Amino acid sequence: MKRSFVLATLLASSFVLGAAAQTPSAASVPAGPTKIAVIAFQMAVAQTNEGLRNFADLQKKYLPRENELKGRSDEIESLTKQLQAQGATLSEAARATQARTIDEKKKKLDRDAEDLRNQGGQEANEMYNTLASKVYDVLAGYAQQQGYSIVLDVSQQQNPILFALPNTDITKPVVEAYNVKSGVPAPPPQPASAPAPRTAPKAPPAAH
Repeated sequence: MKRSFVLATLLASSFVLGAAAQTPSAASVPAGPTKIAVIAFQMAVAQTNEGLRNFADLQKKYLPRENELKGRSDEIESLTKQLQAQGATLSEAARATQARTIDEKKKKLDRDAEDLRNQGGQEANEMYNTLASKVYDVLAGYAQQQGYSIVLDVSQQQNPILFALPNTDITKPVVEAYNVKSGVPAPPPQPASAPAPRTAPKAPPAAH
């Protein structure tokens, strides 16, 4: 089981804030040469102090259930090894009974794991969308203050940008500007992460 599936789901999301796709009015476009910036918007949302805090809280919320599923997964693996080792000494009926027990446990585990992924993914998406709306407001204000006519999101999977100079990336200053506005302090350092999981959870459908 993946302990940090909520954050992974969040960063894998292809959420696009609707307002970002709107065309600005002529009055809001700075005069003169077009000034363009890029931003990794999803990363910016996740790296704000508020985002880091909220994501960590969400992980803590689901950690007990993830640990419980991990324990059941280990139990199934142990039972499977026992059956393989003792299969030759068991009667056909006993082997069939143990195999059926293992299969039932696997099916129940799969259902519960899917429920956890769906519930966690939905909550992560809702949390992300709420925070993304607030980060976008800061992004829009920052872009206007700096005279940018266009800001392109390089975190989208199908973004058309092949190259951008580092000084056109406004991800960090937007994160810093949001942290100042929100007043949320930086979260304490997190402990070392758990070993990488054997399988990764599915990402939820993209939100719009």
